[in-house]
Amino acid sequence: MNKISPLASVSPNAKLGDNIEIGPFAFIDENVEIGDGCVIQPNAVIYPYVKMGKNCHVFPGAVVGAIPQDLKYEGEITYVEIGDNVTIRECVTINRGTKASGKGVTKIGSNTLLMSYVHVAHDCVVGEHCILVSFVGIAGETVVDDWAIVGGGAKAHQFSKIGCHAMVGGMSKINKDIPPYVLCGRDPICYSGVNIVGLRRRGFSAEVIRNIKDIYDTIYFSGYNITDGCAKVEAGFPQS
Repeated sequence: MNKISPLASVSPNAKLGDNIEIGPFAFIDENVEIGDGCVIQPNAVIYPYVKMGKNCHVFPGAVVGAIPQDLKYEGEITYVEIGDNVTIRECVTINRGTKASGKGVTKIGSNTLLMSYVHVAHDCVVGEHCILVSFVGIAGETVVDDWAIVGGGAKAHQFSKIGCHAMVGGMSKINKDIPPYVLCGRDPICYSGVNIVGLRRRGFSAEVIRNIKDIYDTIYFSGYNITDGCAKVEAGFPQS
């Protein structure tokens, strides 16, 4: 049974699952799908063409599915897709995709946490089990792979990619791709080592972690440029 405040505004054309809670002054527009067990707290806004999975929690002031902040947008129908068990904290903004990108959809993977004031721009893809800490902003078409953590206040340039299991330091300016499994930060942003603690927590064996470290030592600390370092890794390390 759903628990919907009489002070909430919910379109009759919204598709709601079971056991949903919607607080006072929340706004759910038409052409919205919300999965079972979701909680939409007071003053949250969900605009059209948002599909949300099960057991998501949207906190006050969040705005999901607003039109993209892109001058190439021409009013076309585009989407936001959100997985299961996603937490969207206070004043987070998630914009829809654009036709011009060739994607037309912004995606948030399951079990991801978006802390307060995070901005996810048009056509971004945020993977599963990610954490974007407060005030992170990722520009259009940024990709954040599974299990990545982006520290508070960091900003990602358009088309950037952040690799899986990477950890980016707070306030970083992400203007280049971040490889998987690494720690990075400083200004200009640079490689700071392997995310050993994070990999241990996620069940990586000591041997695998050592191999990852050896690969990055070859790329960054052996005197090669990046191209030659990558070639050396491809020739000298087994495929996995």
